[in-house]
Amino acid sequence: MHYHIILTETCNSECNYCYKKSMEEFDNGLDKKFKFDFSAPEKSEVSVKKLKKFLEKDRDAVLIFYGGEPLMEIDKIKEIMDEIKVPFRMQTNGKLLHELPSEYINRIDKILVSIDGNKERTDFNKGKGTFDKVIANIKFIRRNGYKGEIIARMTIDQKFPDLYEQVLNLINLNSFDSYHWQLDAGFFKFDFNEKTFSKFVEEYNKSVSKLIDYWINELKKGKVLRIYPFIAIVDSLLKNEPTKLRCGAGHYGYAIATDGKIIACPIMNCIKDFEAGTLDSEPEKLRKFDVEGRCLACDYKDLCGGRCLYWNKAGLWPENGDEIICKTIKHLIDELINKLPEIKELIKNKRISEKDFEYEKYFGPEIIP
Repeated sequence: MHYHIILTETCNSECNYCYKKSMEEFDNGLDKKFKFDFSAPEKSEVSVKKLKKFLEKDRDAVLIFYGGEPLMEIDKIKEIMDEIKVPFRMQTNGKLLHELPSEYINRIDKILVSIDGNKERTDFNKGKGTFDKVIANIKFIRRNGYKGEIIARMTIDQKFPDLYEQVLNLINLNSFDSYHWQLDAGFFKFDFNEKTFSKFVEEYNKSVSKLIDYWINELKKGKVLRIYPFIAIVDSLLKNEPTKLRCGAGHYGYAIATDGKIIACPIMNCIKDFEAGTLDSEPEKLRKFDVEGRCLACDYKDLCGGRCLYWNKAGLWPENGDEIICKTIKHLIDELINKLPEIKELIKNKRISEKDFEYEKYFGPEIIP
């Protein structure tokens, strides 16, 4: 299984769609829906020996460094990597990539770097100078021998539907191996406005279609761009393979909190309702979770999986808001289904291979934005 280990709750960024929104999120009613426990320390106090013992029980264990910003705890990363021999992944804002010695960072096979598109968009969301710093750090680790996969982890803000333009900008940088995005919708109660969000979705869906058309044209040239929502959904369509939650939360993926408790996913940290066990637990006996409600009766569930466990359980937006979010998912899936005959023909003619769409599940990229 994949385990996100939360090394710290502290972050060295104050992103518009994360920190700043959380500062405006008051009285969202979750205290009446869930039981909270805020006793966990700010920084990880997990015993590395105990962590090692737990991971050794799982022959397929993968450890993902996570925060806050995990690179604010470099000593802890080094301690873990010195003692534990499993595949490593990391999610980071990229500002401190240059500070982890190359003998460590070169052992992290996949790094998800938070960046939102071009310089203007990234700096608007994350602070002036962020874009240049992140790109410089990526080039730095490449020069120092990094051969792993670097994934652009984008957030698409409700104000800016221009997905196509922002992904294309990142593709043209030649700094990233793959791309995915999270739609900033449904995670805060106060930020839903039906009229403005409906307008956003109308334009966003057009941008998704435009990006899919670009992707298909690249397939025709024999190049399969690793845009995770596209390759993963097509992989499932080609294999006729139903899916549970695409992120794996609560069934193939968990998070290890700073106090050693194991929870369904990092965003559910401090919510007792989603505690699955502890480092003393047997991995195969960790509590399982699934989506509920309207998702169970949806015709798209086998390809969507339910979008997000937290979104499904928290219900922060009204039903009509969630329905508009679901329009984005259905549009994405329908557009790829419509392109499937072309893709199958390209595979038949050996322009591309079915294997080109295979990917590592559950290590972090959003499949259903």
